[in-house]
Amino acid sequence: MASTACFLHHNALSTPARSPSQRYAPTTLKPNQLVCRAQKQAAQEEDSATAAAVSRRLALTLLVGAAAAGSKVSPADAAYGESANIFGKPKQNTDFLPYAGDGFKVEIPSKWNPSKEVEYPGQVLRYEDNFDPNSNVIVAITPTDKKSITDYGSPEQFLSQVDYLLGRQAYSGKTEAEGGFDPNAVATANILETSTPTIGGKPYYFLSVLTRTADGDEGGKHHLITATVSGGKLYICKTQAGDKRWFKGARKFIESTVNSFSVA
Repeated sequence: MASTACFLHHNALSTPARSPSQRYAPTTLKPNQLVCRAQKQAAQEEDSATAAAVSRRLALTLLVGAAAAGSKVSPADAAYGESANIFGKPKQNTDFLPYAGDGFKVEIPSKWNPSKEVEYPGQVLRYEDNFDPNSNVIVAITPTDKKSITDYGSPEQFLSQVDYLLGRQAYSGKTEAEGGFDPNAVATANILETSTPTIGGKPYYFLSVLTRTADGDEGGKHHLITATVSGGKLYICKTQAGDKRWFKGARKFIESTVNSFSVA
C-alpha cells in the first residue's frame, strides 16, 4: 500500500493528464499555503500592534515619571493621620502671638489684651484675659547684684524673697485656725512644683504655686513663675489663673506662656 501511494504521487507529478480521482491533488497544497501566509501575516500584524501598544505604554510611563520627578509635594498633601491643608498654605498656631521685649521674648495668648495696671516693682508688661482679668501674665525686670539665679539659693528661698508676687494679706485682724489656715491668717500658699532648667546656657528657676484665701475666691489661684539673671538684671515672668478657670482650659494658655519665656 505504501508503494502504491508513492506511485500515485510520482504519477501525479510526471503526467499532465489527470485522472478523476486526482483532480484535487494539486489544489490541496495552495489553500494550505494561503492559510499559512494569512496566519503568518496576522501574527506579524498582531506583533506589530503589541509592540506599538508597549511603546505607547512605555512612553506614557516615562512621561508620568518625569512629571512626578520634576514636581514638588503640594502643601495640601497630608501624611496618614494628618489633616490636609486644601488652601496650600502652612498651618500656623493662632492661639499665641510672639512678643519681643527689652532683652526677653514671650508668647502671649492671642485673645488677651494689654493692661496698664502695674502691680509689681519693675513691671514692664501685663496682658490679661478678655473675659477674666484674674488670668494674666506679667514680666518684671529689676536690678540685682547677683550673677546667677542660683545665687538666690534654692527655688523656695528665691520665692521667699519675691513673695510679693503672690499678693499681700490685707486683713490684719485675729482669726481662728480653721479650713487649713493658721491663726490670724486668711491666705495661704503651697508650692506644688519646682524645677531648675537651663535655657540658652542660663539657669532658670520655675515654680508652681497654689494660693488660697479664706473667702474661697475662685477656689484659689495658680501662679506659675519663671526667673533668671542676665546682665545684672533679674527677669521674672509670672502667669496666673483662678482654680476654676484653670480646669476649664486656662491651664493650656498659662503653662504655654510661661514656658515660652526666655532671656537673650
